Amino acid sequence: MSRERPLDGLGSIKVKLAVLVGLSIVAASLVSEAGDRAGVSVWLTVPVTIAGALLVVLWLARGMTSPLREMTAAAKAMATGDRSQRVTATSADEVGELARAFNTMAADLAAADQQRRQLIAMVSHELRTPLTAQRALLENLVDGVVSPDDAALRTALRQSERLSDLVADLLDLSRVDGGLRSLSIQPVDVAAIIAQGVAEARAAGGDQREIAFDASIDEPLPVEADPDRLAQVVANLLDNAVRHSPVGGTVRVRAARLGEDRWTLEVGDDGPGIDPEHADRVFDRFGSWQESGGGTGLGLAIASWVCELHGGSITVVPPQGETRGAHVRATLPRHPATPGPVSRSTAQAVPATPPAKEPLMPSPQRPATTIVPTPAPGVPAPAVVDSVFGDLWPERGLGPRPGLVLGSVGIGAMAALVLPDRRIGLGFLGILLLAAALVLRGAVRLRAPWTLVSAGVGVGLASLAVLRAAEWITVLAVLVCGLLLMTALTGALSFVSMLGGWASWVLAAVRGLPLLGRTLTAMSSVSTLWPVVRTVSISVAALVIFGGLFASGDAVFGSWTAALVPDVAVDSVVQRFFIAFVVGGTVLAASYVAINPPRVDRLALPQARSVARSWEWLVPATFVIAVFVAFVVAQAAAMWGGHDYVQRTTGLTYAEYVHQGFGQLTAVTFLTLLTVALGARKAPRGTAREQLLLRLVLGTLCLLALVVVASALYRMSVYQEAYGFTVLRVLVDAFELWMGLLLLLVIVAGVRLSGWWLPRVALLSGAVLVLAIGLANPEAWVAQRNIDRYEETGRLDAVYLASLGPDAAPTIRSGLPPRLAACLTHDWRGSTDDWLSWNLGRARASDGVAALTAADQPACNTLIVSSSTGG
Repeated sequence: MSRERPLDGLGSIKVKLAVLVGLSIVAASLVSEAGDRAGVSVWLTVPVTIAGALLVVLWLARGMTSPLREMTAAAKAMATGDRSQRVTATSADEVGELARAFNTMAADLAAADQQRRQLIAMVSHELRTPLTAQRALLENLVDGVVSPDDAALRTALRQSERLSDLVADLLDLSRVDGGLRSLSIQPVDVAAIIAQGVAEARAAGGDQREIAFDASIDEPLPVEADPDRLAQVVANLLDNAVRHSPVGGTVRVRAARLGEDRWTLEVGDDGPGIDPEHADRVFDRFGSWQESGGGTGLGLAIASWVCELHGGSITVVPPQGETRGAHVRATLPRHPATPGPVSRSTAQAVPATPPAKEPLMPSPQRPATTIVPTPAPGVPAPAVVDSVFGDLWPERGLGPRPGLVLGSVGIGAMAALVLPDRRIGLGFLGILLLAAALVLRGAVRLRAPWTLVSAGVGVGLASLAVLRAAEWITVLAVLVCGLLLMTALTGALSFVSMLGGWASWVLAAVRGLPLLGRTLTAMSSVSTLWPVVRTVSISVAALVIFGGLFASGDAVFGSWTAALVPDVAVDSVVQRFFIAFVVGGTVLAASYVAINPPRVDRLALPQARSVARSWEWLVPATFVIAVFVAFVVAQAAAMWGGHDYVQRTTGLTYAEYVHQGFGQLTAVTFLTLLTVALGARKAPRGTAREQLLLRLVLGTLCLLALVVVASALYRMSVYQEAYGFTVLRVLVDAFELWMGLLLLLVIVAGVRLSGWWLPRVALLSGAVLVLAIGLANPEAWVAQRNIDRYEETGRLDAVYLASLGPDAAPTIRSGLPPRLAACLTHDWRGSTDDWLSWNLGRARASDGVAALTAADQPACNTLIVSSSTGG
């Protein structure tokens, strides 16, 4: 049990929390320090550190709150009438004590419910018998079948007496349940009480069945008791003995001293006796132990209650020698204390003091009325993760998935072997494609058209890892691939649901923990798996420890070891572990989203409340349009006025003027999209006039924003012609073009007043744009534009060209003088990539690069500087 719940032995929840927090901090510190010392990137260290701390917390916290969740589930089941639920209580802290108290309460409620049902059944049976007999007798009297003589009336009287006895028993039972414990203690004559009980037993049926009574009383026997209660005990014991004695049998009654302070009352009969298996339940209510004999089953229970009130006990004495029949012994104090009346809750909470053991004829003690539950597996507690995510991300009956776990571990291991110490190339592409294949293999939306389109575009984007050497293109392409993948796996349609789908990739690391636990449990049940893993681990550990000791202690053995074992640095091992963990965990999280996607369609902005009057949104929109119109007029004036007008009006050159507000114009385009979205939410559209007004106003705003986009692109073009082309400026142009495309899509959606398709088309167009940028080779394109500018103006930013990557090398060699081209592309000569890191861009860059000697390097530096200054 401690293996499953490590902190069960601690007796305080505060101590558990302290240990939990302390060890999680220690684990996080150790992982972070290991990554830092090994020089691992922070992008790998942070997720592994967080995961390590969470794993320690999850391992130590197992079972800490499960009893609470089990109690919640059991309480809900008990509210519907199911009293059989129990919770697992193994911990020694306050939660464990609460769980055990809950089990006791549930057992008491189950016992009370069972007794209630037994009472209803027993009382119904006992009432039906005399009532049926009375009804039959009365019908016979009315019909004249039976004459109203003494015999008939005595029969009716006996049935009435039976009903009266049943009501008296029920009243006594109500006193027991009500906790009434007041006694009227006074000296009593035991002989007289026994004689009275024998007389009543004779009249109740003893004489009819020819039962003999043998009474034996020690004299003198001075006793104090409640005479009415003691008479009740005697009457109930005798009634039970008479009912179970055969015709002509003998009922024996004996009252005797027991030491100085106690005395016994014993009643025996010649009946079938009591089975030892039922001896512990003789004094339970409603006679659940009885197989025959009639009665309500309350007599012995009431006798036990009276004995306990006096501070005594009552037991079944096993038969001795040749004796047979039942033998019941009540042991009572001769001078009992006088208890006061207490409430029922107090009576249940404070049990009576058990009596001292009897020196003669020991008998088994009757168990307490509280039923102690047997150990039970407990109610399946809903996982914490299920309660956190609720209906937004339920787990739809997923069974163990060892294939996904092993596949993710395998891909992580491959990444740890392939990626370190290699540049992006074939190996990186292979890891991407294998991960995508594993994720899509189990996707529930695999055959959806959007998934197929996303997969096709994603393969194209991933191929840029081999086609282009610029790492920023690969990083951008992989990020867009991830966005497409999550949107396809979750089926997101709106912008809000897309955000939820992208967040689910990270949250799957928590949401998938229950499935991971079930999978590992299922895998551990395989008889050969874990023994093999354990054997291999122990063997490797023994080999490393003993081999290391011998290698360090003996030079010859050390030389043999050095020749056989590759030189693997500790830092490299740590780095590979981090890579394996991050890559494997990322793939596993994506696989979980694929097989159990969240219900991101439920994520939406609150229902928009349109304004009551159209002018409430028209006035702000009109002001925005007016500002746009003023800007367009200013742009037209600058364009028609030319450079002289701009310099005369602003004091800036035209190049300085166009560069001044490019970033602001890009921000305006983005804010325009937000303004259109807000206007579409708040504008009323109940009538055809309101819909037409919405189309006109927002359409005008989008058209004016397109003018702003055109102005921004024109400004950037003029600036690049003046100061040269760079990759960043090209990317800004591409982004502005994409914003213009979004404005066109918004106009189409506005005309149709339906834009459910807009988020997906926007994402797909962005992905296609990234793919087009990668295929167009932006670094080579920028290099060619600068070379063209150099041929036209004689000005060349050679320093910037030298900073471009291998993708620009062929263009530079073909467009610049050989000496200058060799200086600019010398760094890409003689690539040392193996086949796993092969890349088309680097391979083309390394072909035909002239070799430079050390003496040539100063000349190259001078040439580059002079080319940049126009010399």
